[in-house]
Amino acid sequence: MLSFLFWNIGKNPIQDRVSNLTLLYEPDLIMLTESSIAPAVILRTLNQGEISRYHYATNIGCKKVDIFTRFPNKYLAPILETDRITIRRLALPGLSDILLAVTHFPSKIYWDESSQGFQCVELSRMIRDVEHKIGHSRTVLVGDFNMNPFEDGVVSASGLHSVMTRNIAQKGSRVVQGINHPFFYNPMWGFFGDHQTSSPGTYYYERSVQKVFFWNMFDQVLIRPDLLPFFDNDDIQILESDGEISFLSKTGIPDWENASDHLPILFRLQL
Repeated sequence: MLSFLFWNIGKNPIQDRVSNLTLLYEPDLIMLTESSIAPAVILRTLNQGEISRYHYATNIGCKKVDIFTRFPNKYLAPILETDRITIRRLALPGLSDILLAVTHFPSKIYWDESSQGFQCVELSRMIRDVEHKIGHSRTVLVGDFNMNPFEDGVVSASGLHSVMTRNIAQKGSRVVQGINHPFFYNPMWGFFGDHQTSSPGTYYYERSVQKVFFWNMFDQVLIRPDLLPFFDNDDIQILESDGEISFLSKTGIPDWENASDHLPILFRLQL
């Protein structure tokens, strides 16, 4: 089983919070966005003690994502990168190889919904091109999309084409206007609302306008149907504490002063 930790740390110097999470959950891969901390500083914090456990996964052009792993770089080779996306082949000895894509989309402060939607079309094309090159679609896409699961770019066929149920995703794809579009499964739908034991989102935003969602699910994990046999819905969670402090303020929203304005996500694949 491989475990993955993703967190937009909001440019805060919270390497100790990240380190505490690794002690609690022992993730095999740590993916950070909006990090203003030098990778060397994070490594020193992660590897306190006599045994070095984590390595920094060097990139070839992606400036918005930092990845740290419990195995050498050669097992996580970058296949395609832009400033905001890294697509890598994770090939560990004895395990089925997968494609790991990590992204940080532009904020709605700078991009409107239509621009984000068109960029999802481009991201989808990039992922399919890499899948064709590698020869399989055992792909997981992780990131801060700055979009909710129900927004056009995330759900549209030409975009990321992610759906809320495994049953639909397991159909593999659907044809629209003669073009076949593969599905992603988006388990983050299941975290909305009060019935969950965790926060009903990963990011909270409130302002005096007519339409506001309050809780948003900007941070998401999307899984191709070919990886669903290796994924259980109980193996994903939104984290609210590092065992030392709560990531939520007294009002129950992300504490951006002591942690981040985003909550981290932990998930596992039973490879």
